[in-house]
Amino acid sequence: MNIAKAILGKTLVASPERQHEADSDWVVVQRVQSGDVAAFDGLILKYRERLYAVIYNMIGNRDDAADLTQDAFIKAFQSIKRFSGESAFFTWLYRIGVNAALGHLRKHRLRQFFSLDKVDEDNQPAAEVIAALTVDLTADRDTYVKELQEKLNEALQKLSIKHRTVVTLFEIDGMSHQQIAEVMNCSVGTVRSRLHYAKQLLQAELQPYIRR
Repeated sequence: MNIAKAILGKTLVASPERQHEADSDWVVVQRVQSGDVAAFDGLILKYRERLYAVIYNMIGNRDDAADLTQDAFIKAFQSIKRFSGESAFFTWLYRIGVNAALGHLRKHRLRQFFSLDKVDEDNQPAAEVIAALTVDLTADRDTYVKELQEKLNEALQKLSIKHRTVVTLFEIDGMSHQQIAEVMNCSVGTVRSRLHYAKQLLQAELQPYIRR
């Protein structure tokens, strides 16, 4: 299988479920804007793990990722009255979180990691990546996952922060090109270009792991 298809070959579109999610979030946001502060707790519970996963895969440090996730929610709450509902709440929230992570990376010049720590057969798309890349399906799985983790990290270090961020949003949270463009404040064409560049580099770097 071509690594491009396994990792970066799909183009996700906003699903009816995501649209329903955005509509229901807007109802909650309006309650918060009207003074129901406690309603914001529901948004925290709903998106805390998803936002943490994106930030962690950008900066590779669990404690810092937890702090940045908390900061993102605080900033979102403080700015909630300025949110007009023109985009999905989670897109707006992710933009806050991603920008915080990018600022953190620029300040500390940290390495970033694409995490496969919790890979299992029910974890998509990580399980698909392993299935597509593995040379020997009978090999020790834990050893293979560890080696693949290292190779992915090495390959991703050759990408710029912006390219790695696009990969993270696309692969970890399954955002569409349009949603990533909104989070990154760039055009859809730029998102596609960055993904294409990342795809080409990863394909070259991970060539020995492609199942023939």
